[in-house]
Amino acid sequence: MRWLIPVLIAVVVLTSPVAGQQGKTEKLQGYAEWREDHDLIIDGQRVTVDARTKLKAKGVSGVDAIPLGYEVDVRGVRLADGRVLARELEAGPNGTALFEKEVRGATDEMEAKWLAEGGVFEADKDGNQHLIGKTINEGPEVDRARRILARVTPPYVNASSMRLHLVQTKDWNAMAMGNGAVWVFTGLLNDMDDDEIAIVVGHEVAHYTHEHTRRGFRKAMWSQLILAGVTVAAEQIKDDKKKAAVGLAGVFTVLALQNGYGRDLEDQADRVGLRYAYEGGYDVRKGPALWQRFRDKYGDQNRLVNFFLGNHSVATARIKNLNREIALNYRRQ
Repeated sequence: MRWLIPVLIAVVVLTSPVAGQQGKTEKLQGYAEWREDHDLIIDGQRVTVDARTKLKAKGVSGVDAIPLGYEVDVRGVRLADGRVLARELEAGPNGTALFEKEVRGATDEMEAKWLAEGGVFEADKDGNQHLIGKTINEGPEVDRARRILARVTPPYVNASSMRLHLVQTKDWNAMAMGNGAVWVFTGLLNDMDDDEIAIVVGHEVAHYTHEHTRRGFRKAMWSQLILAGVTVAAEQIKDDKKKAAVGLAGVFTVLALQNGYGRDLEDQADRVGLRYAYEGGYDVRKGPALWQRFRDKYGDQNRLVNFFLGNHSVATARIKNLNREIALNYRRQ
């Protein structure tokens, strides 16, 4: 797993809640998802403030008044106790972003298709569809997985927006769609305990809450527009381009599910998903051993056809960085 920014420690800050050392600036981008004492949980990290923190949040009187679910950007430094001391914190409502409706529509259509056909399919290089596994939507294993999903979903997310389906296969796998549909392979349920399942499902929920399908699609869409010689402002994209986005969103969704969302987004899902499992009451200290099991089963190389492993950092790096994440944020568990 590759961190978006390095974790460094340095300079005693007399006004800091905890005397730590100041290193390079850390940047976090995510949502206000939980409160822990007076700290906010953002991007899976504990974020604190002091008298020097510059707050930019229209209509909000202070950090304690930021509603859960608000988008938050942070620039700060890592403290000795693992928290991030915000030097600048900007927050605002989570609005509807470019391509959000198109991606949701495309994933709604794909979910409905798979449920109607009673199975999850993938296409080969020639476009031929192959069955991965039949869908299962009732029974004790479905109930178990849905209980875990409910516990790891953050409080600002409407529970009715999340749906869980099982895919009957021995493979260890899971995937999330941009519309809140989470698919868990029965191989995971058969071979793993609830703590391990929670870490996997938390990862997938983070893909949904942090809109990774849309973010990845937007990047891919603009790459295509640039290649086509189109130069327009993001918020001024013409209606015909929006219509084209609907079809492209469907294509990108398939690629994202097969190959991952890009390493940065996958690594964020690791960090945030670990927090989701922790807040749900699960033992996240099992994370490194879980990835050791994945490495033992699949090796240390990314496996293209495995949705959960696709385009992630290799297992060895993920084990190392999950240990770092646990040391920073969960040493008291």
